[in-house]
Amino acid sequence: MIEPDNPTASDEPDEPVVPLLREPADGVPEPITSPVQLDDLVERMRLGNGPIALDAERASGYRYSQRAYLVQLRRAGVGTALIDPIPLPALRRLGEAIGDAEWILHAANQDLPCLAELGLYPAALFDTELAGRLLGDDRVALGTMVEQHLGVRLEKGHSAADWSTRPLPYDWLVYAALDVELLVDLRDVLTEALRDAGKDEWARQEFEAVRLAPAPTPRAEPWRRTSGIHNVRERRQLAAIRALWHARDEYAAQRDVAPGRVLPDAAVVAAARAQPKRPADLAALPVFGGPRQRRQLGRWFEALVSAGGLADDELPTVTAGDGGDGIPSTSRWRDRNPEAAARLTRCRAVVTGIAVAHSVLSQNLLASDVLRRLAWAPPQPSDAASVRSRLAELGARPWQVELAADRLVAALG
Repeated sequence: MIEPDNPTASDEPDEPVVPLLREPADGVPEPITSPVQLDDLVERMRLGNGPIALDAERASGYRYSQRAYLVQLRRAGVGTALIDPIPLPALRRLGEAIGDAEWILHAANQDLPCLAELGLYPAALFDTELAGRLLGDDRVALGTMVEQHLGVRLEKGHSAADWSTRPLPYDWLVYAALDVELLVDLRDVLTEALRDAGKDEWARQEFEAVRLAPAPTPRAEPWRRTSGIHNVRERRQLAAIRALWHARDEYAAQRDVAPGRVLPDAAVVAAARAQPKRPADLAALPVFGGPRQRRQLGRWFEALVSAGGLADDELPTVTAGDGGDGIPSTSRWRDRNPEAAARLTRCRAVVTGIAVAHSVLSQNLLASDVLRRLAWAPPQPSDAASVRSRLAELGARPWQVELAADRLVAALG
């Protein structure tokens, strides 16, 4: 249902009215929850044609896992389908029915892992968010791009909802169905824009990189990502943070609750810095005195006791390389390695200049982590061939290497 906005009376010139799409054109389907319903969808999908719009809703911030709690699909000849993957955790047959049809997703790297858990893998991919970035759009939320490229506003508002809720409210289902309602239309417009800009090959390489991207390597010390840890400089306090982090993570995984809902990072850091001697001292700290935390007080205090009993050679170091690769934070380069800091500044200026010239976002021209690694330890000698080879090793795509390598040679010199 598309409805026009109703602007209030004003002396200002009337602005174009952008119609608001409140509900899918074909209505909101009931979520598929039974094998019989899924069998019907599989057969209809075999008879469908053209690319398939997909989306998935997770419960980030509410649940420990990143599993999908709703899967949305739309295809010509099939219409929109909503699948509840809780009673239907295996969708491999649906993937077989889709075959080699192109998938269309918005921010595909966020949804592909949870779809893979269900047995769904794309044979070809089009990412509307990534296409927008390559075209130089600085605002690439789905609703913004639909309005900009299709002239329609979407009824939005439930992106941060707890999608593990059952039953799902009707207005949430509306939101979910609208996420795939216009994806095919958006893809068609973006495909033409990429072709006109001479960026269709760039997009093909980027989409394929996302499709084939391996699962991220687990961090060696994930506890170092605790918010506020940069204020802790004592090794025994860091050991306390590490012990609390692992105790919280284990409990959160058992309960399938987001770790921050079990115990906020601020409470972890506060307890580590306070070094309480008794459970009562821990309970006296903010957050730990509440009823829910009192029930787990023994768990948290036990973790602190275990950290307190470590020998000095078992304590973690005060600093660690960013990302576990031994490279310090770039904010410390000026003191630690002034030459590398200067190289990074020059490399960033080169990438920014190329990005502006080609109307593409800098981070999509060359990832910041690629620049960081290149500037910290450039190849020797830093000639065109070695820089090109190093960029490829770091994951740069051929189009990125072609645009940036030769100019980066001078920046590294």
